[in-house]
Amino acid sequence: MDSLRMIETWPVPTAAAAVVRADGTVAGTRGPAAQRFALASVTKPLTAYAALMALEEGAVELDEPAGPEGSTVRHLLAHTSGLAFDEPRTMAEPGTRRIYSNAGFEALADHLAKATEMPFPQYLREGVLDPLGMAGTELDGSAAKDGFSTLADLTRFAAELQSPTLLDPSTVRQATSVVFPGLSGVLPGYGHQKPNDWGLGFEIRGAKSPHWTGETSAPGTFGHFGQSGTFLWVDPRAGAACVVLTDRDFGPWAVEAWTPFTDAVLAELAG
Repeated sequence: MDSLRMIETWPVPTAAAAVVRADGTVAGTRGPAAQRFALASVTKPLTAYAALMALEEGAVELDEPAGPEGSTVRHLLAHTSGLAFDEPRTMAEPGTRRIYSNAGFEALADHLAKATEMPFPQYLREGVLDPLGMAGTELDGSAAKDGFSTLADLTRFAAELQSPTLLDPSTVRQATSVVFPGLSGVLPGYGHQKPNDWGLGFEIRGAKSPHWTGETSAPGTFGHFGQSGTFLWVDPRAGAACVVLTDRDFGPWAVEAWTPFTDAVLAELAG
């Protein structure tokens, strides 16, 4: 895909990108496939997928208590537990505000570890990474932000999100549909959004503006971006997903580069 060449003009030391269609075929790649990059918050969709597996296995239920008082597994996944961004401090009643929270995902991982009687990195490895052949992916620290992966591995995960093999498709549809609709909140890097739509571990594009996806991205587009200069989106209308990994932290360069890049990818897919 010619549009992927745009990453070569970005002010980053290294970048890699891939587009994978809903049928699992790779439409194009650019950059190193096997180099490991820090994922930052693109770790969260992997953590969420493991949580959904625990749900299907019966180890947890979405509405069982987890996190601060009054919070549930559902609240933690949807960033509505009331926990602060990066510390286990309660800022709001559960279900009343969309407070993006690394602490919430760390509480979720702790809850899953107790429920499954297995360290969370091991559960993630055995349940998600190994079955998908993601040998180059590792969680080393926080389940919210300390994942490392390769373009090749995340391309496999992007294919899984579109045509699930590890989960029932209805579970993935639930996770990528708006949970607690109408809540407002801050989307890191892009300011206050009303509403600030999320699913279960996946951000949903909706009508947010500004946003890190494209101006032509479908409202149903879901995924995540990371402060390490990474992102993964799935656009159901386009029938494709895109993975981008870089080794430069998110900043004004990304705000300027990512939206036109996504629009160019979508235009080429439609072309």
